[in-house]
Amino acid sequence: MSILAWLVVGLIAGFLASKVINKTGEGVMLDIVLGVVGAVVGGFIFNALGHSAPNGINIYSIFVAFIGSVVVLLLYHMIIRRRAI
Repeated sequence: MSILAWLVVGLIAGFLASKVINKTGEGVMLDIVLGVVGAVVGGFIFNALGHSAPNGINIYSIFVAFIGSVVVLLLYHMIIRRRAI
């Protein structure tokens, strides 16, 4: 995928995941970073399950990045809560 495709997919997936988990967006830059990291994590998860990794700007890539972003956000919140205790 090109850099522009990663940014677009990352922005969409990161924004959707932050809306689902936090009920608010994290900001454009953090949503992009979250989505790109989520795409990598989602690609790893989906490859482990025998599916293909994201490959362009399409619904499947956004779905994979969204699932990965949700996993990243859940892990992040679990770590933050553990440190607060």
